[in-house]
This record gives sequence, structure tokens and C-alpha cells, in this order.
Amino acid sequence: MFSSLFARLVALIGSILIVWRRATTPEPTQAVGQAPVIPAPLSQGALPTLKMPTAKGWGDGNLPVAAAGLRVNAFASGLKHPRWMEVLPNGDVAVAEALSVAGGISSVFDYAMQSTMRRAAALGESPNRITLLRDKDGDGIAEERFTFLENQNQPFGMALDGDTFYVGNTDALLAFDYKRGATKLSGIGRKLASFKPGGHWTRSLLLSPDRKKLYVGVGSLSNIADSGMEAEEGRACIYEVDLKSNSSRTFASGLRNPVGTAFEPTTQKLWTVVNERDGIGDETPPDYLTHVQDGGFYGWPFCYWGQTVDERVPQDKSLVAKAICPDYALGGHTASLGLCWLPKGALPGFEEGMAIGQHGSWNRSKLAGYRVVFVPFKDGRPSGPPRDILSGFLSPDERHSYGRPVGVTLAPGGGILVADDVGDVIWRVTG
Repeated sequence: MFSSLFARLVALIGSILIVWRRATTPEPTQAVGQAPVIPAPLSQGALPTLKMPTAKGWGDGNLPVAAAGLRVNAFASGLKHPRWMEVLPNGDVAVAEALSVAGGISSVFDYAMQSTMRRAAALGESPNRITLLRDKDGDGIAEERFTFLENQNQPFGMALDGDTFYVGNTDALLAFDYKRGATKLSGIGRKLASFKPGGHWTRSLLLSPDRKKLYVGVGSLSNIADSGMEAEEGRACIYEVDLKSNSSRTFASGLRNPVGTAFEPTTQKLWTVVNERDGIGDETPPDYLTHVQDGGFYGWPFCYWGQTVDERVPQDKSLVAKAICPDYALGGHTASLGLCWLPKGALPGFEEGMAIGQHGSWNRSKLAGYRVVFVPFKDGRPSGPPRDILSGFLSPDERHSYGRPVGVTLAPGGGILVADDVGDVIWRVTG
């Protein structure tokens, strides 16, 4: 009860601060594309902008808005915070259901943040399971569902290689035996790697095209290494796991929160979407889409978008000097999480490129994200402005969210699937 009242008080104070910040700071143009205009940093101090819509859900008959020429339907509903998906060779869809859990509170802002996240259905008791969905008759709606795996620790990424099913829990990479058509996994799983839990807790997984390596996205503990770099050791990076030897190494670092990963088929390069830091402006810095170089360093926490120094952070000039500038800006605080390569013809009217699930902002005065966008590619690189695939997740006044998109993947039978962790739905988008 107190938490709910406190969340409302925080929302009121936040609204007043937002009105003040809008009055004193011109609204910036969204920082999007290969050459974004990124405003100079403006510290928000001890009271960062905190604006999140109250979770409402869809209600009977309501749907997201599909782009012209596309249709959307609920592939499955009534789930519990579905975040990520893995489509199996027989057409079954594994769905990871997990939720952020409350951590320690060391300040009034921490309490305000947790209260607001609960109101937004972004914090609570994690289901800690993977559900299997099966569309037996191929009509685009899953008629059957099974508890595929339970009692996990915030499961997120999944990958299947032959008879081995990999699960990225927040604290470990596990491998389970799998038989084609199975509706349940058993055993505790073989641990292949350990990760530090807490902070940015998702652990995305992606097999290499030759299926010899597995790439794991691991986010930072904090915003800008607030507890020092020692606490961030082994984080803010993408790991490469050799599946023959089970050895792992850091493939690329300085990536604050790399979540979705995908291979671009022309160049066979690895790409990721990264959530950038908070507290210095609505569009500063933008989240981004970038190819990932082996051994590359991408700036966090010392700098962003190349060598733009974050003055709040004790500096390492040698690391700043070698920071790689990302390829494509996705706008400030869009929380771009999902990533899927979209081949030409997968959706009518869309060329080849990347589909991106944007979970939506909390640290800006005007909400951003809350949609699925498409970035076109040509010759292995982004080639134009983003386009909406799916929108309508927010109420017009930004007070409520009907849903929030996360994972995106190609659907069995054509189109794409989108995990919606507020609406508790898996959406299917087709032509």
C-alpha cells in the first residue's frame, strides 16, 4: 500500500520536474541514424528524470497497430512476463518468462525507482520458467502449451544445437539434453559458464553460423560503474563460448547492456543492440545498433558514441582513445532489446534488415520506444531511416502502457513473433 502511494507521489514530483525541464531545455530532435545529432550532456543530478507509464494490459479485442500492409494477432496470451523466444526446428516456440526482482535500496531514488517499476509491471516475483508453445494446425495461434523448464534463475536467452538446449540464466549458462518434439526438459543442466547476477540481468544467447560458438550478452551492474570498475569485472561485454572445449572469453567489451544479437548474412558479422547510460539528457546518449568487432571496446563507462567523454566517470585515456563508434543510433533511452535479422520477403513491403524490439524509456521527459522498428540494410550495413513494424503500445497521453515489446524472432510459417512482457502476449505479425 505504502509502495503504491509512494509511486504516485514520485510520479507527481516527476511530472513537475519534467515540466520544468521541458520549459528550460528545448526538446531535442531524436538522435537516430548513422550520423545522429547528439545534444551536449546535461546532468540531471540527484533527481534523474523518472517517467514510466502504468501497466494496463490490452483488454478484450485491443491490438497493437501494425504497419500498412501487415496484420497482427495474438499467437499466445495469458503468459507471465514473456521476454525472449527461441523457435525450434519442429515449429515449437520456447518462451522465457522472467522478471526483474527487487535489489537493495541505498537511497530515496532507489525506493522511488522500485516503486515506479512495480507500477509499470517491470518488477516483482519472477516466474523463472520456460514455456513451450505449439501451433498444431498451423493457423498462427498456439493451441497447446507446456511447462518446458522451471525453477530457473531469471532465464532469458535460449539456443538449440542438435540435441542440446542452452539456457542463459542470470548467473549461469546451462546445457540440457533435448529430444526433438519434447515438451519438457529434465535435470539441473550442465553449467558451462558463470555470470555475476544483479543489475542488468538478461543473458542473451546466439549460436554462430557454423554452430561452433555461442555468444552471450552480459550487461553492466550499474549505470556508469557507480560502485567502481572492480564490481563491473566480467560485465558490460559479449562473451564467446567454444562449444567443443566449453572455454569462454570476452569477445567485445565497453558495451553497457548488449541484449539482442544477430548475424548479418552477407558479411557474417555479429551485430547487437545496446542500451546506453542514463542521467544526462533525453537524447544523450542514444541507444544503438552496431556490428561487434572481435576484441573491440565500445566506450562504456568512460565515453559514448566514439570518444565523447562522460565527465561523471574517472577516466582512462588509453581506453577512450580506442573506443569504437557505433554504426547506427536508435534514439535516447528507447531500451532497444530485441534484435532479429529480417530477410527480404519476410514481411511484405520490407526489404532486408534488422527488426528491433524497443521496450521503451523511463529516463526522458517524452517517452520513446514502445514499438518494433525496422532498420534497412544494404551491402551488410544500415542504409536508411527506421520504420515502424508495430506500434500502439502506449496510450495517447503516455499515462498507460498496454504492452512493451522485447524479443523479436522469425515466426514458424512466416512473419515475425514479438514478446510483450506487459501485455503477457506473444504477437504474430504477417502480411
